[in-house]
Amino acid sequence: MTDALPLLTAQNERERAVCAAITAESIVELTRALVEQPSVNPGGTEASTVAVLAEAARGAGASVDVVEVAPDRPNLVATLPGGDGPGLMFLGHSDVVPTGPGWTADPFVPRVVDGRIIGRGATDMKGGLAAIVVAMNALRDEKLSGPVRLTCTVDEEEHGIGVRDLVSRPDGVSFLGCVVAEPTGLDTVIACRGASYISVEIRGRAAHSGRPADGRNAINAAARIIEIIRSDHDAMQTELDPLLGAGTWNVGTITGGQGISAVAPDASIGIDRRLMPDEDAEAIAAALRERVAAEGIDTDGIEVDIAVTMQMPGFRTAVDHPLVTSAVEAVRDAGGTTSIGGWTAACDGGFVTRDLGIPCIVLGPGDINTQAHQPDESVVIDDLVTAARAYALMALRLLS
Repeated sequence: MTDALPLLTAQNERERAVCAAITAESIVELTRALVEQPSVNPGGTEASTVAVLAEAARGAGASVDVVEVAPDRPNLVATLPGGDGPGLMFLGHSDVVPTGPGWTADPFVPRVVDGRIIGRGATDMKGGLAAIVVAMNALRDEKLSGPVRLTCTVDEEEHGIGVRDLVSRPDGVSFLGCVVAEPTGLDTVIACRGASYISVEIRGRAAHSGRPADGRNAINAAARIIEIIRSDHDAMQTELDPLLGAGTWNVGTITGGQGISAVAPDASIGIDRRLMPDEDAEAIAAALRERVAAEGIDTDGIEVDIAVTMQMPGFRTAVDHPLVTSAVEAVRDAGGTTSIGGWTAACDGGFVTRDLGIPCIVLGPGDINTQAHQPDESVVIDDLVTAARAYALMALRLLS
């Protein structure tokens, strides 16, 4: 690891001093402290991780508000004060996915090996959180035109109760933009798909399998509904957005029936529907209900209930928005490389854009495809330093 990553373009003394204050040692120390707190979702709480993060943010000169969304599940809002103008928000989450098999050592005893920090959450996304706090510490004595804020939510990996609570409590502070520090390999993501879960519950009538006409087979109805979903999925793939592709359907679970010798009286389908930025899951569920009715599936003793159980909106930010241009220049000036693109994953940023009207990008250290949610998850330390320096440069330039 290094504390002297090259700056690719000339910097003024102010920017050089801020970047020099961001060290690998400080980021590694905080990342390790965060990884040591499990915060596994589902099955655990984020409270101990947030406590570590809150202490570090206070040490960086930020005021800290902790709001309990559910028992032992607190959101954190840490604000580095500035002038009365719009600020810059950074967004992250404190929960991690379960460890799963295949680890070569304890996932919550972080290790440094060959310039990488290994541990659950190192890349998704406790390393990114550490980079933000260390950047804030480097900015603490700077005169900025607006505040720099870290918002850290709970439950991002499951149902998003943290971000839903966050956007329900606007505090009147305005922001030029929001940087979601999810792992993008330091690429600048300007468009992000959303996600939703849709449940389909089907009720029929049991009968002896020797006389299936006496019953109403809920599994047969489920199969017809799945065919509607498959057909719609295929149709969407014929018109692809250059950044995001298209929306997708995936039937992830199906259960039903009471035994092979009986007509199935019930069936349940669990569906993942990925959303384009202009799509709404409730409207999609309503369209599916209409299609089911139009094809006569919910008649003659079959009842179908369709409900959205989770929705995370997508977003899109213009390529020439100052948030985007500043991010690209900052990463390159901090010694990294970046490209502008889209993300087929989902994140909390869609809520910030939809409900608070704040433009978002996703930009963070680590690789979501090769490291996140996998055994021996790790993040490159030099990338953490580059991210922190890029975050600081963005704040200096946008809040001048």
